[in-house]
Amino acid sequence: MMDTNHNKNLFDYCLRIADTSLVLGQRLGEWCGHAPILEEDIALTNISLDLIGQARMLLEYAGQVEGKGRTEDDLAYFRGEREFRNLLLAEQPNGDFGQTIMRQFLLSTYQYYFFTGLTKSSDTTLSALAEKSVKEVAYHVRHSSEWVKRLGSGTPESHQRMMNAVDELWMYTGDLFDADQTDAELTAAGIGVDLSQVKLQWENKVNEIFAEATLPVPQNIYFIKGSREGKHTEHLGHLLAEMQSLARAFPGAGW
Repeated sequence: MMDTNHNKNLFDYCLRIADTSLVLGQRLGEWCGHAPILEEDIALTNISLDLIGQARMLLEYAGQVEGKGRTEDDLAYFRGEREFRNLLLAEQPNGDFGQTIMRQFLLSTYQYYFFTGLTKSSDTTLSALAEKSVKEVAYHVRHSSEWVKRLGSGTPESHQRMMNAVDELWMYTGDLFDADQTDAELTAAGIGVDLSQVKLQWENKVNEIFAEATLPVPQNIYFIKGSREGKHTEHLGHLLAEMQSLARAFPGAGW
């Protein structure tokens, strides 16, 4: 019974990490051909590919842990909205370029410290996946933080747009660290990551970049949470409808 419960927790944990990368990658893919400059079009698309690559590896491992024969494609394309475990911040709309960059910075900073912690996991598969992912995410943090500073301390227009982005997105940052029993049990077993430590590191980095960008850190904000229970904003359903449409229209199809 304990093994069954352990596998269920590990399966759910893998989905949380994978789904966040998958959904964020899908969001960034929406910029392909639409970014403000060609260089940024390529950069955002490459980050999207990094994230989807992470999701593929983690979903494949999740399927192995579950033991029901589901593949990465089954888990990506044939689960409903309430079965997804991605962080709420990842599913938020792109908005303007400033909002996309702010969302990327907040999430990439979280992922960097999370994956850094996961490299020490006693689960050798997770630690190996984290080793690869943290190298990619380090670039995502560097890229997005430079844009946050550039736009935040730029023109009155760019500064206001970044302020608007913070207003739109900050309420979802509490969900990043909303640990539950699964987090507690896997962390105690040496598999999971202590989110309280990730939160401290994340706050330090965010405070540093916001200071350089002349952006105030919001205080006394009501946080919207629930991703670990499959509770999402209205935006995820629309994203999944588009992402899953081809696979559901032609199940089992191949090139």
